[in-house]
Formats: sequence, C-alpha cells, structure tokens
Amino acid sequence: MREIVDLNCDMGEGYGQWVLGDAPDEDIMSLISSANIAAGFHAGDPNSMDRVVKLAHDYGVGLGAHPGYRDLQGFGRRPIKTSPEELVNDIVYQMGAIREFGRRHGASLQHVKPHGALYMEAAASEELSKLILDMLLKTSGETILFCMEASKTYQIAKQCGHPVVREFYADRDYDNAGSIVFKRQVARPDPQAIAEKCVKACKTGTVTTVTGDEVEIGFESICFHSDTPGALEIGKAIRTGLLDAGISIASASAVLAHSR
Repeated sequence: MREIVDLNCDMGEGYGQWVLGDAPDEDIMSLISSANIAAGFHAGDPNSMDRVVKLAHDYGVGLGAHPGYRDLQGFGRRPIKTSPEELVNDIVYQMGAIREFGRRHGASLQHVKPHGALYMEAAASEELSKLILDMLLKTSGETILFCMEASKTYQIAKQCGHPVVREFYADRDYDNAGSIVFKRQVARPDPQAIAEKCVKACKTGTVTTVTGDEVEIGFESICFHSDTPGALEIGKAIRTGLLDAGISIASASAVLAHSR
C-alpha cells in the first residue's frame, strides 16, 4: 500500500482574458501538493505565470514547469513534426520562464512535466527522452521529471539516476499497456468514482483498463486536470478519499525523500 502520495494538477492554462476550466486557481491550489504551471506555448502568458507561481508559493505547493508544443490554438494536444533538438530547446525556454517567476516570489523549481502531445511523444521516443534527460542533467540536476511508468522517459531517467516521479492519471482511462487513453471531449465524470479509483490504486497498485482488465501501475503522484469538467469537485473528492484512507499527501520532493 502506498502510504504517501503527491497530488498534482495542471494550472494557469488560460491566455490573456481567456480562462480555461470552471474553478478558480486559488480553490484548486488549496487542494494539491504540486502544480504544473503552463509556460506560454500551449497556454499561459507572463501575467498568468506570475500570478499562479505566486499562488503556489503562498500555498506551499511544489512549483513545476509545464512546457508544451508551440500550439496555442490546439492547446498543445496536436502532434507537431519537428526535430527532438528543437523540442528540447522549447522545453529549456519554458522552464526558464517558470524558474525566473519562481525566483521572483521566493520559490525554487521543484519539477518539470511536459504537457499533452509533447508528454506522449517523449513517452514513446527514446531519442527525445534521452535529449531531455541530458539537458536536465546538465542544467537542472535536482529538478524532478514527471512522466508515466509505461514510458521511455521513465526508463531512461532511471538509467541516468535522475530524480523522476511516476504519475497516476485520476481523470483519464488506461489501456492494457499501462498508458493513458486520450479523449478530446471529456464528459463530466463522477468525482466519487475517481476518488475510489485513486484509493484503489494506492492500496492495490492496480487500475481497471478500458477493456475491464486489471493491470499493475506504479506511481508516486496522482494527477487531475483543471480543464476536466468539475475539476474542483474531483480534487476535493480525491483529497478527502486519500486522507480518509490514511494516505498522506505531500509534495513530489517530499514523497521521493520519504521513499529513499
């Protein structure tokens, strides 16, 4: 049974006057222990980054950069054909933005988590994952990398000895390979069912797939998305369910330290 877990959420995913999601960032920030903050390419702008980074600091939440494809119109969820080297440079650029806003407000960068289609491309690409890990080892040796267990990214991070956190996706389905199944249109889910799914994963280390099978799933952090309909209710249900089951919630860095 997993006794301690990180709870993370993608945050600040609006742009200018456009706000994504149906809950204020402040309300979600009060529920989580790590925040993945949009860094301007798939969503976010300097003003939103400044505001949400400060919120993370004020709430004592682990600060994370959430770099994506340069694709505001597609919200970073459409594959873009370019070189792995260009993608890594885009990640460096976006990490730098969140890191500097963190410094402004007295917060250090805890982690980096690629967004959307970039996350899934890295999961499948040994070349891109190696370049990301090489970049992190040279520039950000203590910065935790978030990824799925069923990914090239996780395999290479472990080989390199770089700090890595595996995610469990609360509001996404899984296939039999232990990978998430992406759906562009997400219906409003049942918060209690999601909470029960998370508690079960912590207790048994398994998840039910889209075909009804049970597969093993390793993780240190649970993720839900601020753009999922009913995100605030989902976050509340997950947090309550975990705590009621005797499972502590702490930042990704604290969870890794506890597991050593």
